[in-house]
Amino acid sequence: MYQSSALRPTVTPPPVLASNEPGSFLEALRSPWYGLVGDLHDVFVTTTTDYARSRGLKNLHLPLTTRTITCPTALGSDAEPVPVKVLGVDTYLPDSMQFMLEYGCRIAPGGCYTIMPSFRGEEPDETHLNQFTHSEAEIPGGLDELIDYVNGYVKALASAILEQQGDRLAAARGDITHLERMAGRSEAFEQITFEEAIRLAGDVEGCVRDEGDWRTLTRKGEKLLMERVDEFLWVHHFDSLSVPFYQAFGDDEARTVRAADLYFGLGEIVGSGERQSDVGLLRKSIALHGVSEQDYEWYVRMCSEMPMQTAGFGMGVERFLMWVLNHHDIRDIPLVSRLNEPQAWPDAIVRP
Repeated sequence: MYQSSALRPTVTPPPVLASNEPGSFLEALRSPWYGLVGDLHDVFVTTTTDYARSRGLKNLHLPLTTRTITCPTALGSDAEPVPVKVLGVDTYLPDSMQFMLEYGCRIAPGGCYTIMPSFRGEEPDETHLNQFTHSEAEIPGGLDELIDYVNGYVKALASAILEQQGDRLAAARGDITHLERMAGRSEAFEQITFEEAIRLAGDVEGCVRDEGDWRTLTRKGEKLLMERVDEFLWVHHFDSLSVPFYQAFGDDEARTVRAADLYFGLGEIVGSGERQSDVGLLRKSIALHGVSEQDYEWYVRMCSEMPMQTAGFGMGVERFLMWVLNHHDIRDIPLVSRLNEPQAWPDAIVRP
């Protein structure tokens, strides 16, 4: 059985991996840091499978290319799709499996999940990766049912990590009380609306990004809310134009959406939302966002001919493990770095 500790961390990542210096993969292979990260990955995957199965979800195999981009269709997103050409066909690497999981719910009506890579056209920094591992699920029901699912999911992850790697984490990283607090939380996590969040954080400069027609919280704002409300915090009902068009409206005037983010650690770890189930409202949302309906014709047709109320979430595995490890830089979490892509790795393609 693990024992909580507050000792100074004894296992840290090698400093050369994120910079991808030549030969850095050898440093990674020799480092106890990546042995620990690899074992945490294994606990994450097995626990995700056990939890999803206990809630009636099925795992589906989904393609690693897509014609239908999800996250970059919001004004509040800074990411761009990543185009590729496969056998002469122009397509994209997936930024999320959300559309495919909605499709999957028509095959597996009890819900479905996957853990797969996602790709975003953005510059990586201490809290963002442009190639990351994505744990995603779609379930029948609405936002309340989804929040209940995610609450149980993250607690199950924290409990499993403590049980299987608690002693090792305590010895390697010192403080593991954050995991104990999550795993031992008997009540549901705190919830506030986005409007309440604006009132709570709006008095501090740099916490709110206001674009006139829509607003978002900055990372600084997310951290301030966790300090002022709770370390595990749901914020819901965001401005409708700040999130993608497929999120269900939260009011009759279509000003808000039934979407929610779960904050802990660095800030947003889980992003989620209830989907538009009425095809008329879906078309209205597409128009409000200035998106071409033709680009999403198959999705509109599916929602029209096979309507189903679902809700889904996505969680970056590296972000979660960054929190588990009490670490400050997400670029140290991937087992194989893809930053800058020099000829530093054994699978690099060398061309004249």
